[in-house]
Amino acid sequence: MQLPELLQNASFYTGPQNEPPLSRAGFIVLSIIMAFFTIPAIVLNATVIIVSLMNKQLRQPLNYALVNMAVADLGTAMTGGVLSVINNAQGYFSLGRTGCVMEGFAVSLCGITSLCSVALIAIERMFVVCKPLGPITFQKRHAVGGIVLSWLWSFTWNLPPLFGWGRYELEGVGTSCAPDWHNTDRNNVSYIIAYFAVCFAFPFTLILISYAKLLWTLHQVSKMTCVEGGAVAKGEMKVACMVILMVLSFLISWLPYAGLAMFVVCRPEAKIHPLVGTVPVYLAKSSTAYNPIIYILLNKQFRKYAVPFLLCGKSFDDEDEASEAVTTVETITTNKVAPS
Repeated sequence: MQLPELLQNASFYTGPQNEPPLSRAGFIVLSIIMAFFTIPAIVLNATVIIVSLMNKQLRQPLNYALVNMAVADLGTAMTGGVLSVINNAQGYFSLGRTGCVMEGFAVSLCGITSLCSVALIAIERMFVVCKPLGPITFQKRHAVGGIVLSWLWSFTWNLPPLFGWGRYELEGVGTSCAPDWHNTDRNNVSYIIAYFAVCFAFPFTLILISYAKLLWTLHQVSKMTCVEGGAVAKGEMKVACMVILMVLSFLISWLPYAGLAMFVVCRPEAKIHPLVGTVPVYLAKSSTAYNPIIYILLNKQFRKYAVPFLLCGKSFDDEDEASEAVTTVETITTNKVAPS
């Protein structure tokens, strides 16, 4: 089968000009894997948005960033996820050069916004629990400002390829598009390095600093306070488990993608098999499915409304101990923990 011109001209395509990088069966397997993540991602993130609109109790400033992440993840799943399923089923990218640029921009815009939302959640939790600026109440304007900033930040750094600094190109096996981290042109390399710094390293640093400050504050309080038979210490353990889960999920989602991109930038002579280049892409896109589980369905407040919605009115006992072990920082704020 003759491959589209876009795939033939892709700088990372290392096979013969008319030979696909994978067999037909290989593309079908990738399509099934992508569908396995995309369908739950659409259902779960849409559920979060719908129950938030239906229930006033969920429309609180501290939940805005969670809903914003769901919107961004839904956008990623509806563009990058669905198109990856379709294109892999076909065995090639069928939307042409313009379609590649549009998909690359849309997926990157939503993906980086979601990543920024993870950092935003960490910062907001740190401010609520640690109160580094004193007794300032976290209000709606703060939450809205953070959401606007996350979209502006993503838009600012995903717009340059449309105007010549960097470019969007086919990646992996040639069925999806993203910023081109294979091209060795100085203009493109400078963009990828800047993109890595501000869209991965910077948010990840904020996440580490925020959660480290939060855990340190809770640890200090648990040493100085004995409340209700050790409620603070118990809350500290719950938050620590959630923080570890959040950081690990972030690293699993984005570190392989960012690491491979920087490896190719630093070692442009290295030959990366298209399938190897596809794995980090799928890991990043898979975050759209488990982000709502980690951040929202394990949140007692959201779970109260989301689970009955998903199960058509049925629900489980909300006092399940295993679920409580990974509840969110709301547990600590309910106990009115303040820094020493």
